[in-house]
Order: sequence, then C-alpha cells, then structure tokens
Amino acid sequence: MKLRRVVVTGLGALTPIGNNIQEYWNGLINGVSGAAPITHFDATNFKTQFACEVKNFNVEDFIDRKEARKMDRYAQLAMVSADEAVVDSKLDLDNIDKDRAGVIWGSGIGGLETFQNEVTDFTNGNGTPRFNPFFIPKMIADIAGGHISIKYGLRGPNFTTVSACASSTNAIIDAFNYIRLGMADIMVTGGSEAAVTIAGVGGFNAMHALSTRNDSPETASRPMDKDRDGFVLGEGAGALVLEEYEHAIARGAKIYCEIGGGGMSADAHHLTAPHPDGLGATNVMKNCLRDAGLEPTDVDVVNLHGTSTPLGDIAESKAIQNVFGDHAYSMNLNSTKSMTGHLLGAAGVIEAISVILSIEHGIVPPTINHFTDDDQIDAKLNFTFNKAQKREVKVGMSNTFGFGGHNACVLVKKLDS
Repeated sequence: MKLRRVVVTGLGALTPIGNNIQEYWNGLINGVSGAAPITHFDATNFKTQFACEVKNFNVEDFIDRKEARKMDRYAQLAMVSADEAVVDSKLDLDNIDKDRAGVIWGSGIGGLETFQNEVTDFTNGNGTPRFNPFFIPKMIADIAGGHISIKYGLRGPNFTTVSACASSTNAIIDAFNYIRLGMADIMVTGGSEAAVTIAGVGGFNAMHALSTRNDSPETASRPMDKDRDGFVLGEGAGALVLEEYEHAIARGAKIYCEIGGGGMSADAHHLTAPHPDGLGATNVMKNCLRDAGLEPTDVDVVNLHGTSTPLGDIAESKAIQNVFGDHAYSMNLNSTKSMTGHLLGAAGVIEAISVILSIEHGIVPPTINHFTDDDQIDAKLNFTFNKAQKREVKVGMSNTFGFGGHNACVLVKKLDS
C-alpha cells in the first residue's frame, strides 16, 4: 500500500525554561538553565535538593479549579500543552471528522504524586481506608490522553505509550503510523511527566541516577562533560498536532515540517544501564533512517538523549560514530537536557520540538555546561557546546532511550527536503 505523508501543524510546550513554545525556544537558544532548588516539597534531607521545575505556573489560569482537582499534575501539564498545540494548528474543530481524529500520549510514570499522597494519607490515618474517589483516574498513566480527547471530542484512536524515557517518542511514532496507514487524519500526540516529588527524587537518588551538585544546580546537567555525575530531574509537557498532508493542504494549514520516519529497538542488556557499545542506540538510529528512506549523510542535526550520566553519554557517542561514520563530524549534535533537565516520559516530545524549531529558524540550540572534555568521547564531534549555532537544518533526528532498554528515534524534515 502507498503510505500517506504526515506533517506537523501545531506545537505546544510547558517546560522548565518556558511555559509556551516561544518562551521555550527563547530559553533554548539563549542557553538558559531550568535547574534550581526544589520548591514542590522540602528536599533538605535528600541527596539531591534541586530539579528543573515548571515555573510561574498556576493551573487555574488554564483549567477550572473544580476540574483541575480531578487531575494529577502530569495531566494538568498535558492539558495545557495540548491546548496550545490545538490552538496553534488552527483546526476548525466543528468541521473535522472527529471519528478520524485521536490522541496518543506518552508518560513514563503518570500520576506519581497522587499515588504518593494517597498512600501517605492512608498510612497517617491509622489505616482507615479513606481514599479520594478520583485516586485511580488521577493516577493511571493513560488518563491524560483521555482528558484531551474528552475536551475536544476526538473519537479516533486513543491510548498511552509507556516506555520510560522513550514514551513520548513512541507516542509520536504511533500517531505518525496511524495517519500514514490511513487509520486517522489528525492526531494530538506528545507526553507529560510530573515526577519532581518525594517518591520521584527519593527513588532516583536510591539508584544513584541523579546529579548531587547541590552547590551549583544550574551547571549540574552537563552532557558529554568529563565531570558529569548524573541527570537532573525535570517536569513538563509537550504536544504536536500531526496531520495527513493533503488534509493539511486542503485547509491551508501552516506546516512546520514533515515526519520522515521513526525507529525503535531494545538494548536487551540491563534494567537501567545502556549497552556499553551503544548497540541499541545504533540500531534505533539505523531503523529510523531506513524507515525514512534516507542516508546518514542526509542528517544535519541529532538531538541526543544526552542525559549527563557517566555511562549513557559514552554509549550514545559511540552509536553516533557507528551510524554516521565520517559524516558524524559534519553534523550538529546537541543535548537540550543540559537546559531542561530530563523530563522522563515527556523528554522525547520537547526534544523533537527543539529539532522542529531548528528547521523553522535555522538555529541549533546549545549543549550548555561544558567545561572539560572527556577522553572517552571524541572531542572532534560538534556537540554545539555552550552557544547556539546558526545552520540550515533540512533533516533532524531526536533520540530517546529508557530504562528497560527501550529506544526510540524520530526523524523530521523540512517539507519537500
């Protein structure tokens, strides 16, 4: 069968460095760090006392208070970013076939704060089972997509992808496939996460996964730097409106870019550590290029998973060289996690948005906080250290790798590139 073309017609973002697309982009190209001491709870006794929180956000500015109380923070963030994307797309919701418009969302954890608080309240209540009647629908990881579909009346495919830090990239790939296979015309897709909680920080601290650079939070996320000591936990959401090309053209939509392809793979190696030779990362990028029908030399930029972990950054740099060979030295590589922190299940979508905006504006955001080269990472690779670089971007890729060895990569390209 002939596959249909899929384009991006709407963007939305709610991040630690900007509460909408324009603020987010300004933060990216100016190298702004979103890391600061934690305000969501008292982190005094934790090994890590900072995170990349969404700032100056009052949910009641966007969602009625009564409705907001029925949602975990991760779903609230999802609703706000999805609304920005839908508004940006200028869809006429009264004149689309809502049976062919759906939502595929991603979240690695879902309502962690709700789960934490309900169990804590039960324990502090001497075992009396007085649970909030919205406990379950607030906590489950699929509910954000449900809320989005209810708000806009979208009756097409609707589900949530859960693949740890690859979740929202998997969501984008699934939404892309549903449209190109002819099962939908419009999809709202993306992801959200709100794990800056007692349980989230405590759990990642127990794994020794987080940076403990409490004296300098703003420089703690330092991908590819010799002195990196773990990732910085972030929260937020991002959303895309994907649309079948002819459908978008017929209504005169603004088209940001085309989705070229998606790749998936598994490390099949370890619960939390990457394959040391970057095998899964290599395979996922090759799969993505194959799906897009492009060669490695066609790629201008790769937004790296680049979490600032000792093992992960080395494995990914090896994979880049495995896939791109000599062309690796001609590309821009960057890790926007150096600014946003790691949004877990929402990381993939906000990083894909970064690549889309690079295509739109001809600028590649930096990897900030580089101070010292790591002799295990090829210093000749252009990691776009510390300052944004102007470059025409026709083709870009975004990598996401999750605990359990889940890898996903999405390729976006300038229309007709």
